[in-house]
Amino acid sequence: MTDNIFLKIARHEIPANIVFEDDRVVAFKDINPQAPVHILIIPRTEAIPTLNDLKPENKDLVGHMFLVAKKLAAEFGIAEDGYRCVINCNEGAGQSVFQLHMHVLGGRPMGWPPG
Repeated sequence: MTDNIFLKIARHEIPANIVFEDDRVVAFKDINPQAPVHILIIPRTEAIPTLNDLKPENKDLVGHMFLVAKKLAAEFGIAEDGYRCVINCNEGAGQSVFQLHMHVLGGRPMGWPPG
């Protein structure tokens, strides 16, 4: 798959509440939030359907996604109390859009185990 709804958001073809973007990633508020703060971080240009599709050359991109999550957690005031970063892989784990994406969730207590 070379195109999907998230890549269309990254190209500004579909509107979204974008909270951060740079040359590698786009971050936007989830349209069905599961916490007071629920942001999705996606690769800007590369179609990567699932975590299983990562290649060694994607390691800098994935590391960058985590650094953006840290930045956004601070900006949205959830860094100190705590937040969760989640990457679901395939339908059995709840992935519904087949483009690698990280959920950044916070603003309420998170239970364990999740799911």
